[in-house]
Amino acid sequence: MIDVSAYASILIHHFEKFSFVCIGKLMTEPIGREDMYRSDIEIAQSVPLQPIKQIAQRAGIDEDYLEPYGKYKAKVHTDLLRDCKRPKGKLILVTAITPTPAGEGKTTTTIGLADGLRKIGKNAVVALREPSLGPVFGVKGGAAGGGYAQVVPMEDINLHFTGDFHAIGAANNLLAAMLDNHIYQGNALHIDPRRITWKRCVDMNDRQLRFITDGLGGRVNGVPREDGFEITVASEIMAVFCLSESIADLKERLGRIVVGYTYDEQPVTAADLHAVGAMTALLKDALHPNLVQTLEGTPAFVHGGPFANIAHGCNSVIATRMAMCLGDYAVTEAGFGADLGAEKFLDIKCRVAGLDPSAVVVVATVRALKMHGGLAKTELGREDLDALRLGMPNLLRHVHNIKDVYGLPCVVAVNRFPTDTDAEIALVMEECQALGVRVVLSDVWAKGGEGGRALAEEVVRLCEMPHTFRFSYDLSHSIPEKLQMLTEKIYGGRDVVFTAQAKKQLAQLERMGCSNLPVCVAKTQYSFSDDMTKLGAPTDFALTVRALKLSAGAGFVVAYTGDIMTMPGLPKSPAAERIDVNENGKISGLF
Repeated sequence: MIDVSAYASILIHHFEKFSFVCIGKLMTEPIGREDMYRSDIEIAQSVPLQPIKQIAQRAGIDEDYLEPYGKYKAKVHTDLLRDCKRPKGKLILVTAITPTPAGEGKTTTTIGLADGLRKIGKNAVVALREPSLGPVFGVKGGAAGGGYAQVVPMEDINLHFTGDFHAIGAANNLLAAMLDNHIYQGNALHIDPRRITWKRCVDMNDRQLRFITDGLGGRVNGVPREDGFEITVASEIMAVFCLSESIADLKERLGRIVVGYTYDEQPVTAADLHAVGAMTALLKDALHPNLVQTLEGTPAFVHGGPFANIAHGCNSVIATRMAMCLGDYAVTEAGFGADLGAEKFLDIKCRVAGLDPSAVVVVATVRALKMHGGLAKTELGREDLDALRLGMPNLLRHVHNIKDVYGLPCVVAVNRFPTDTDAEIALVMEECQALGVRVVLSDVWAKGGEGGRALAEEVVRLCEMPHTFRFSYDLSHSIPEKLQMLTEKIYGGRDVVFTAQAKKQLAQLERMGCSNLPVCVAKTQYSFSDDMTKLGAPTDFALTVRALKLSAGAGFVVAYTGDIMTMPGLPKSPAAERIDVNENGKISGLF
């Protein structure tokens, strides 16, 4: 057995050097020295992959539905959903506390839970979001889980995968090209170039493209106008893609997309530009979910993934339904904390798709909770019950929301680091038990499915409990009423304030008959409020809505609050600096 304190310092250094967002290893058994220094990609490359046909067979997918992309990836034809005769499996949502630089390990837990369910003899399938190249090369360095709870081949998944994001970006930019070409060719629709809402997109963090002026250089180069780029995952095409249930539904949604307004303030849609057919042609193959595997061979769908602070932050409806069709337990995730990803999963995705989750897992770490309590990142390795106690309201509010607002059975999964003390763990358990919620220690990063057994057993127990799932608001409420309910019920705030611009946009949306749509709040992921500096569980604050935008294709109204960008930038030291390929084509640096 190695020295605990020495191991902890090595591991913490390893995490912070590479900006890991995953959990540490429990000191319950000897750990090989080589494991202390292995990155996620090194672990993934050390485990032999099973042929995708074998994984499909394990999932009960007939070969007729399988379209292999090499040996270890495949698309599964959507006809499977039409032909599936099995009863729907139970749906389990994995969400988390408000994220901090200390990390929570939500995707890692999702994968480890699915493997854990398999370990205890349950037929489980996992459905995850696809990573975006921007964060992969920017802050995160990868988003396919971590340690021994990963989906593989992780290099492919983190990079080009099956080309879905390219198809989404191409469809987005085709619409942009047809819009500008229409204006150039005479502008029969009388589109006001000053009121174009559609942006181009690229799957890369690039702040230089946020605001541009294009069409310069003379008449042959188009009509000059202000323009800009979004990252692909923030495109409405991504949200449309993830919420569509079929090609027919996809075409209908694409046709409703509003690209701008005429001089007399009438909306102009993709259908008006006759772009729908060509856009669908680009997206039709991408609509089939991608099948891969976990390190332990659990079938995994990785498909779609809009930003949770811009769109609904979940994988595709089709992939989720396919996981429920094939597994007795379908494990999925939602982006960021429960106030963003889980709220949108429940209020938007579940409402649209008619889903009824059986249980919810809220992921937390003691380290992150101490940061919410005001402790500096450099001090997280020492016991501090006072800071933990001050940070606990963040976890408790998320738990309260899931349990009392949405009426769903809930368990807290604590990813334990070596520096977490017994007293700190006991405090978390004590506080959660006061709300009638169990706490389970998770060790999936170090042990894979074996480290997720306890969590799996608790989830199975919760899935048998009766519950009455409800939304946080009704569609009959006005847009301001919906935002007020979210602010009070979910965020813990007091009031909603609209800027002059937002009030004008609200009036237009009401005139267009859009009041009955769900609202998708775009706000910082780092706080319950719209101020990223307000950690813990702030109260008595006002949520400021600075803009409202109609996403008619996706079927919701986006409310922009605070300083939210649809095109992130790269950090001072982006993850791309540490990614490399050797002479044999082997990738390193993804983590």
